[in-house]
Amino acid sequence: MTPATASLHISRLAFAYPDGHQALFGVDLTVARGERVALLGPNGAGKTTLVLHLNGILGGGAGEVHIAGLPVGRPHLAEIRRRVGIVFQDPDDQLFMPTVRDDVAFGPAGAGLRGDALDARVTAALDRVGMAGYADRPPHHLSFGQRRRVALATVLVMEPEILVLDEPSSNLDPAARRELADILRSLPVTVLMVTHDLPYAMELCPRSVILSGGVIVADGPTRELLTDAELLHRHRLELPYGFDPAAAVRTVRPR
Repeated sequence: MTPATASLHISRLAFAYPDGHQALFGVDLTVARGERVALLGPNGAGKTTLVLHLNGILGGGAGEVHIAGLPVGRPHLAEIRRRVGIVFQDPDDQLFMPTVRDDVAFGPAGAGLRGDALDARVTAALDRVGMAGYADRPPHHLSFGQRRRVALATVLVMEPEILVLDEPSSNLDPAARRELADILRSLPVTVLMVTHDLPYAMELCPRSVILSGGVIVADGPTRELLTDAELLHRHRLELPYGFDPAAAVRTVRPR
């Protein structure tokens, strides 16, 4: 697979913050179009630093990042930021307009979409996350799980190449967790999911990457990585008590 054919291609990415803290030490990672990959690792591993390089928020280090064949850099920055959609852990960081419809329309309207084309794009994004019936509601009147789905819609409406999810299952009740999993499985996009929720990673992502100490220390099938108790212990990753990844079976909620 080449940078031109992959959704994401990172080569020898290294980065140090102005205070001298070295966060990444030569990361190599390639993600194919349509893959769903979990990015695992302890706090301080460099996961956020890596993610912020994907849309050019951070830069200036060594190495290269390509999104759908485009190098991340100033000449392509607007297109890169359209192609990389980041859904934050707290949906309130993304929702700030008077209504759900206004929030979802904000991005494409800013890109110049108007009229029926804008309405159709917003409706399609809300349909995709099961929130079309809430378009005229104020976001702060919604449940946390509903707000997370609206935040997802604000990203999907831009038709991204890569969807980056920061701890998508956090603070969700079991029903909302299952509903979000069904939505994420249905999306025809590449997914990079940053999470400490190892069972959710196994449910949604056939492949996982462990980032620890600024380097990738493991990359392979999620089930195989999660059954390596010594690997998990060495990199401060823990499965919930009683959860056996070797015996777990992925379930899909009936529609």
